[in-house]
Amino acid sequence: MNNELIDVVITSRIEQGAGIAVLDLEPVNGVALPSFTAGAHIDVHIGGELIRQYSLCNDPANNKSYRIGVLNDPNSRGGSVKIHQEFVQDQQIKISAPRNHFPLFEGAKKTILAGGGIGITPMMAMAYTLQKNGELFELHYCTRSKGAGAFEQELVKEFGEQVIFHCDDEDKSQLFSPKAIFSPVDKNTHIYVCGPTGFMDWVINNAKDMGYPSEQVHFEYFSADVDISGDSFEVYCDQSDITVTVGAQESIAIALRKAGIKVSMSCEEGVCGTCITDVLEGIPDHRDLFLTDEEKEDNDQIALCCSRAKGPKLVIDL
Repeated sequence: MNNELIDVVITSRIEQGAGIAVLDLEPVNGVALPSFTAGAHIDVHIGGELIRQYSLCNDPANNKSYRIGVLNDPNSRGGSVKIHQEFVQDQQIKISAPRNHFPLFEGAKKTILAGGGIGITPMMAMAYTLQKNGELFELHYCTRSKGAGAFEQELVKEFGEQVIFHCDDEDKSQLFSPKAIFSPVDKNTHIYVCGPTGFMDWVINNAKDMGYPSEQVHFEYFSADVDISGDSFEVYCDQSDITVTVGAQESIAIALRKAGIKVSMSCEEGVCGTCITDVLEGIPDHRDLFLTDEEKEDNDQIALCCSRAKGPKLVIDL
């Protein structure tokens, strides 16, 4: 992974929908930005140690600029609010190179994209890629009311009838219905979903209840409620030869940082994968939304920002 930060300038900031800031970012030195694939995100360094992830929503064929959409969420942990309050046009900021934990499956006969609210952002890059490849897809955009979302005019212009809008405050007949939209179950149909946690859980569970296997249902959580409570336990860092005690209301990452061990951490909610570390001994108590069920069953990785131990001790590769 390339950990070198990129200096970019905010060339445009436009307010769209209900509290969404759309930012265009271009490199300070004029050199083309690293290429990215649909579903990728970047880390935005907001100030101090505050780092948050935002999906790239522009056409991946364009590496002259990146575009992100940031919802002003008062219930967030400060990142989005700070961006809305402090980030302005012509301001220079630092970002990471793109990373993709939410890639498109190649070879699907049909692709169904479901974006709830700000979850539309990764779906846009996917739609651009699918359209360019001449593949069959539908893009479903779910919002509380017409005009509340961002990019609505662009979506209609670029994708036409392949975009279907679902607004909570309009006729119930047009509400998003997973069972209707995902029928019939087909081994060549792949589903992608992103948005608020409740919306995602509902869509994912409906798809699986219908019989879609997990490898055909793809998702990426933006945020999650974190529960780090539990009995205290020890973590031995094999490379550092240091043992730390993780308290009952403390994350492994925080305990390690207190002991002077460097931990890469970003979302602090178990959704981005930045702090994933190899487990050498012991059984993790997985509480993240990043690792797949299969990866969790292997018990050889752990999200240090939120997961705990099922026993008295873990040995990790740090």
